[in-house]
Amino acid sequence: MIHLDEYADRLEPLLKGWRRQFHREPETGWTEYRTTWRIYEELSRLSFTLYIGDDCLVNEARMGVPAEAELRKAEEKARAAGVPETLLKQISRGRTGVVATMDTGKPGPETAMRFDIDALPVNEASVPGHLPEDQGFRSAEEGRMHACAHDGHTAIGLAVAHFLHDHQHQLRGTFVLLFQPAEEGSRGAKAMVEKGWLDHADYFLGGHIGIEDLPVGTISAGSDQFLATSKFDLAFTGTAAHAGKRPEEGKNALLAAAACVQNLHSIAPHSGGATRLNVGTLKAGSGRNIIPEQAYLTGETRGETEELNRYVLEETKRISEAAAAMYGVTADFSVCGTGTVAACDQELKQLITKAASRTDQVTQVLDSVSLGASEDVTHMINRVQKKGGLASYMIFGTPLPAGHHHPSFDFDEAVLKIGFLAFASAVTEISLTEEE
Repeated sequence: MIHLDEYADRLEPLLKGWRRQFHREPETGWTEYRTTWRIYEELSRLSFTLYIGDDCLVNEARMGVPAEAELRKAEEKARAAGVPETLLKQISRGRTGVVATMDTGKPGPETAMRFDIDALPVNEASVPGHLPEDQGFRSAEEGRMHACAHDGHTAIGLAVAHFLHDHQHQLRGTFVLLFQPAEEGSRGAKAMVEKGWLDHADYFLGGHIGIEDLPVGTISAGSDQFLATSKFDLAFTGTAAHAGKRPEEGKNALLAAAACVQNLHSIAPHSGGATRLNVGTLKAGSGRNIIPEQAYLTGETRGETEELNRYVLEETKRISEAAAAMYGVTADFSVCGTGTVAACDQELKQLITKAASRTDQVTQVLDSVSLGASEDVTHMINRVQKKGGLASYMIFGTPLPAGHHHPSFDFDEAVLKIGFLAFASAVTEISLTEEE
């Protein structure tokens, strides 16, 4: 017998400890060197074959990799934190993430599970009542924060790994754990997909803490309303000039960018369904008396279908070219991340619902929760389904004192145990179903 609740209760202190450690050391996409190291160190004690660096992902399939200077700075920080030189060399230049595989030695299905590990460029709140501040595990990195629960997802992944290790003799088949970098910006999943990790999966499980404000103990067996998305960078290049002496000689990149932003947010809605656009950053100029030569902005498009997202993206390109022409500057447009639409398999959702009866701590199972956002896990879901497997993306309920990506984002740490139980019960159910 596998006593899930007893096992989860014993794991709970570890779950909280892992989560808090990752929360203190947030690293954004493709710079998760310390995070990769800590995951690798924990998994190396267990019965897994581990893959990192070039063995983990396809370099050419990575999107939105930071500039060399940012990567070097993150590597130096990792070196100072104690990351061994041999490991750092393998994951250098942004080749972060870990894949762990286990073969139980007994015939059975291959089950893949994904856990995202990156943080966001958000400066965490330092106000009373914010748990990480009150309990002393607020982000130690200014301008970096786990504001989307990936610290919790990573902790859940490590707990699942311990469960598989401790119960491998009672389970069947093969397990693949994907600790994925660079989910934010939809930049990392394709690099693991293209390595082939999902090509033989009979089952795929993913999950997310929060999304909706729900009681702890509530899970959703699946998700819907994944929005297709494109993340873009846009650089305008003009000509600098003295703003007083020779203003006519300048070509103002800042004005081109400003005109572009205003018009991007005026793109007409589409009769075919919901669309989104957001410009998240705009940086331009070098001094008050200088015609700005450079302007940079970053943004994203979304749509409830690929066609709708493509409509917004093409309009974005057209407007950026028009704004550049208006001010006599050039525009360099590039896509640096993509997510697509996906649907969870009803058969697997039913299995997850049945599996939840193995634990008394999961008190309610919803069929589906609408994501209403984008997730590059869709690349994994679609690859598994294309190869004939079943896939689903679960939601783990928790009260949310502030929304995702907010400086005061946090969650009830009791949800960590519920997230673990959702994965562990599903894995157990899959194994026993196949055995029957």
